[in-house]
Amino acid sequence: MYKHRMFPFLISLVFLFSKGISAEIRTWTSSTGSKIEAELVSFANNTIVLSSADGRRITLPIHKLDSENQAFVKGLYPNKATNVRVAAYNVEFGKNASPEEIGKMFKPYNFDIIGFNEVPDGDWTARVGKVLGMKHTYVGKISSANHKDKYKSILSRTPLQSTVEHELTVQRKGSWNPASVVQAVTQINGIPISFYSLHICRSTESHNTGHAYRLANEILPKDKTDRIIVLGDFNNEMGDNALEKIEQAGMRATWGDLKIDVSKEFTYNALDPTKNHGVIDHIFYSTKSKAEVTEGGIIELKKALSDHKPVWAEIVFE
Repeated sequence: MYKHRMFPFLISLVFLFSKGISAEIRTWTSSTGSKIEAELVSFANNTIVLSSADGRRITLPIHKLDSENQAFVKGLYPNKATNVRVAAYNVEFGKNASPEEIGKMFKPYNFDIIGFNEVPDGDWTARVGKVLGMKHTYVGKISSANHKDKYKSILSRTPLQSTVEHELTVQRKGSWNPASVVQAVTQINGIPISFYSLHICRSTESHNTGHAYRLANEILPKDKTDRIIVLGDFNNEMGDNALEKIEQAGMRATWGDLKIDVSKEFTYNALDPTKNHGVIDHIFYSTKSKAEVTEGGIIELKKALSDHKPVWAEIVFE
């Protein structure tokens, strides 16, 4: 089970009176591997309508298709909005689950990009990608607080460009160092998206020296990409000064769009809920992109795979 606001997934037998694009019958494959022979009738509002060989009309969200079929549909409708499905997960240096287990957990969501933190070095991220059919990775070289296997990484379905790691170390009492954020640019349906995955220190008081302050004032203002996503383990809750700095840099948290009251939820500690520290894992997107968030939330697992819970969102860019 997972908590989220979601447009219902319907597979229904309905008759449509609107005229769609003419297409031949082809084999359609879902994100879970099931197949059907059908003709594409229409695509609108992130939903496709298929007409099967036996006359059924099947309606389903486009993200329920595998990546190849999603690309096929979007190629027929090039002016449609681009949906980007992302997730953030602090995996606690992989001590509670294998990359394959985490990949299996993520598979039903059909994500485009995943940001990991406290991730082991080497091929750990690529092994998750192998399960998910996501071939493109970038793993940073700075381990948080100089601890073992606390790197940041990006896993993507589309090629990554302009990969870089920004160090966010500060000289401030109470901060652990070093801290960093990894960044990459990828193109989805021809639209460039700048993606950041981070792990920073908690800093609730008002100051101008924290990790979040450096990100908001030194890194993000230099990014000229219109569509920006920043996610990860912020170690801060909404309303804390650190996250206000991120918002002041032109970023918006997905929680508001999803109408999720994060004061009643937590993402840490998933292994021991009696020691929960609220929601400290977040996803932000740039307000200048004029995007909207249509789905997302906190993934609630029956068996925790880390001391954090994964968070996710579907962000629609025009």
